Amino acid sequence: MSGALAWIGLGLLALGVGVACSSGSDDGKLCELGATRSCLGPGDCKGTQSCVKNGLAFGPCNCNANTGGAAGSGGASGGAGVGGIGGSSTGGTGAVPACAPTGTDADGDCFGEGDGDCDDNNPGVNPGAIDYAGNGVDEDCSGTADDLTACDSTITSSGDADPLNGARALGLCQMTTKDEKKWGVIQAKWVMADGKTGMNDKSHGLLPSFGANTLPREGSRILALSSGTAREPGDADYQSVTGADMGTDGLAPAGFPIDSPSCKVITEKDKATHDPAALEIAVRVPSNAKSFLVDFNYFTFEFPQYVCTKYNDFFVMLQFPAPKNAQSGNIAFDGEGNPVSVNNAYLRACSPQTAGGKQFDCPLGTGLLDKTGFEDRAATGWLVTQSPVTPRGVITLRFAIWDMGDSVLDSTVLLDNLRFVPDEVPQAVTNPAP
Repeated sequence: MSGALAWIGLGLLALGVGVACSSGSDDGKLCELGATRSCLGPGDCKGTQSCVKNGLAFGPCNCNANTGGAAGSGGASGGAGVGGIGGSSTGGTGAVPACAPTGTDADGDCFGEGDGDCDDNNPGVNPGAIDYAGNGVDEDCSGTADDLTACDSTITSSGDADPLNGARALGLCQMTTKDEKKWGVIQAKWVMADGKTGMNDKSHGLLPSFGANTLPREGSRILALSSGTAREPGDADYQSVTGADMGTDGLAPAGFPIDSPSCKVITEKDKATHDPAALEIAVRVPSNAKSFLVDFNYFTFEFPQYVCTKYNDFFVMLQFPAPKNAQSGNIAFDGEGNPVSVNNAYLRACSPQTAGGKQFDCPLGTGLLDKTGFEDRAATGWLVTQSPVTPRGVITLRFAIWDMGDSVLDSTVLLDNLRFVPDEVPQAVTNPAP
C-alpha cells in the first residue's frame, strides 16, 4: 500500500507503559516484583506474565514455553514479533523506557539539564511534555508557550494514502522515534481489523467534512474509516452505502465479536470479517499527560432493520496495554456496555422508533444524516472516549471497523480531536460529546 510504513523495531511497544523516575523506592511501581497475571500469547494461547524490572513492567506472555505479545487479562494480543495489538502483525515481548536523565534532575521528571529541561524545579515542564493551550507555560521547552497547533491543513486529498497523515487528521502533529524522549507518533499504518495489511485504500479517507452538517472537531480534516468507501456522496470514489463490496476479508481482533448486552439474541461467534478497515498508531505519551480523549461519530445503514441481529458492522477502539475493565482492549462502548454497532444505545441521530425490540428516542433528529448517504438511517452524533495512560509510556491504538455476517449495508466512523490531558481517570469511558 502506498505510504504504508514497515512495522519494525518496536519491541518496546508491547508493554508500552511509562517508568517512574524514582530509584530504589516503591514510587511508580506498576506491579509487585514476581507477581503474575493471565495473558494471551501467540495464536491466542492462554498463558501468564510475571512482573519484572523491579516492578516497573510485566514480562513476555509465556504460553507452553512460547513467548509473544500479551495484553494481560482481557487485553488484545497477538503473535510473537513486533509491537502492537491483535493479529499476526502485533505482539512482542516489549521494553519500557528507562529513567535516565542527563545531568542534574532536581524535579525527578527523568529529564536533566543536559536533556534541555528548561525548568528543573517543575516536573510538568521538560522536552517530553506537551504544551497545554491557554496557560502561558512553555511545558515542552520549545521556547514558545502554547505552541500546539493543528497540522492537517496541508492534506489536500480525501484519498491521501500516508498513514501518518491519518494521525495528523486525528490531531496528532508531533512525530518521534522509538529512541527519542519526546512524545509523539512513532509509527502508523493502515491495516485490517486483525492488524494484518491488505485493507482497501478507499476504505480510509481524510475528509474536509461529512455531509451537510458535520465539520472537523479540530483542524481541517476528519479521519474516516468505512466498511464501504470512506467518502461522501459526490466524491469521485464514493460508492453507495447500500452495499459497496470492498473485496477484502479477514478476521476479527482477539476477543471479538462481543455480544451486545442489551440484545436478546447472541452474536454468532464467527470471527470472519468483511471489508475491514483500520488505522493503527504507536504513540509515546507526553510526560505530563495521564489520559487522552478522542471524538468519534458512527453512521450505519443497518438501522433499523438489523438491530439485534447477527448482521452487524462493528467499530472498536483498541488500546494496548489495555486499561482497567477494557473488554478485549476495547475502550469505545455505550453506557450499557454495548460495543459500537447498530445495537448501540448512543444511536441518537435518527427518526424516533422501536427497532429490534429497543426504543430509540433519537434526540438529535435527522439533520446529521443529510447528504451523507445515510439518510433515513442512524448515527451516534459525536461521542468522546477518555482513557487512562502512563506518562512517558508507549501506547498502541487501533481504530477498526468491519462488517459481520455479510459485505453489504455499510457503516462509516469519523474520528477527530485526539488530545492528551493531565486529568487522571480510573478506566476508559465513552459519553456524548459536549
